Amino acid sequence: MPAGGASPVRIQPFSVAVDAAVIGDLRARIRSTRLPEAAPGEPWAQGTDRDWLEELLGYWADGFDWRAAERELNRFAHYRAQIGDTVVHFVHERARHGRGIPLILGHGWPSCFTELLPLVPLLTDPAGHGIDGPAFDVVIPSLPGYGFSPRPAAAGGVTYRYVATLWHEFMRGLGYDRYGAGGGDFGAGIATFMALDNPRPLIGLHLTNLELTPFTGPGSRPLSAAEQAYLEQAWRWDQTERGYTAIQSTKPQTLGYALNDSPAGLAAWILEKWRSWSDCRGDLESRFSRDFLLTVVTLYWVTSTITSSMRDYYDNRRWQGEPRLGPDDIVRVPTAVAVFPHTLIPESEPPREWAERLYDIHRWTVMPCGGHFAPAEEPELLARDIAAFFATVDR
Repeated sequence: MPAGGASPVRIQPFSVAVDAAVIGDLRARIRSTRLPEAAPGEPWAQGTDRDWLEELLGYWADGFDWRAAERELNRFAHYRAQIGDTVVHFVHERARHGRGIPLILGHGWPSCFTELLPLVPLLTDPAGHGIDGPAFDVVIPSLPGYGFSPRPAAAGGVTYRYVATLWHEFMRGLGYDRYGAGGGDFGAGIATFMALDNPRPLIGLHLTNLELTPFTGPGSRPLSAAEQAYLEQAWRWDQTERGYTAIQSTKPQTLGYALNDSPAGLAAWILEKWRSWSDCRGDLESRFSRDFLLTVVTLYWVTSTITSSMRDYYDNRRWQGEPRLGPDDIVRVPTAVAVFPHTLIPESEPPREWAERLYDIHRWTVMPCGGHFAPAEEPELLARDIAAFFATVDR
């Protein structure tokens, strides 16, 4: 259980405001970066390309306007909630007209709440954006240990299950008895455990990836040909792309010293994943502006949360076994999945029957484009799918 149990949730307004000395120190560190030699062979084949990073660092130090980024972030309604001993930063925007469907949306790693902000105007005012469907009260919390949400010292670790319980308490504290949940990456895993452990308040789940592996042990039906092909491709992907998981789930502290001390290292570690996992065809800045990307990285830097964010991998591996689901772990809450074609494993979309091992699938949409960071890549496609799904569920 989250620290504090059923304690009242106390909420205060919050604004993003970073001390000038912190930004000055950041720029000084960037300017004194000592870059390694370029890797031989194809650019990006061994990780973040040196020439690309060097140019980005120059812009970060002398061109990126953090104060403008702050003003843009503060256009949204920010708060901090005290839930027992745990503090959670969140954005809360209500439907522009009428009563909105409460919807909590979660991000993952190496992302933050800013990934989900493009959805806010589309979901709070769908009619004003040509979207047919209900309006929403949108709640976007920063995961514990990310950005302005400190990581609590939780007995048993800050796992999917821990945060799922915390989110239920949080939504009750906001005054919502019934609500939807969704998101991608860790956000999808947390929403799933919200449904597994306490389904009663949930009207539906909307996921942008299948974060958890369903039970396939004794008594389960045999794998289909499509499922076998998907798992084989996932295994091949693991051989070349899973190094980050290995270190972050075993020795996050050791890596954290380097990333917390070097802006160049932090940007290289985070943005290589944004390039690999997005539908950018190798050109990251064709999908995201430099200012957007550097806002994400700067938030990690100024809050000193890269190490605490990586502990998600350690805690889930240690306390939940990554986690492993059993034969009785079935989500009974109506679920929609928006399948974006470049979500980690670009050569193989998950087959619907794989998702149906775990979820009660009511809507399955294969998108024409987009990747792991779908809310920032294709916000209109995603918002339309969310609205279409929740228009059909029993509220």
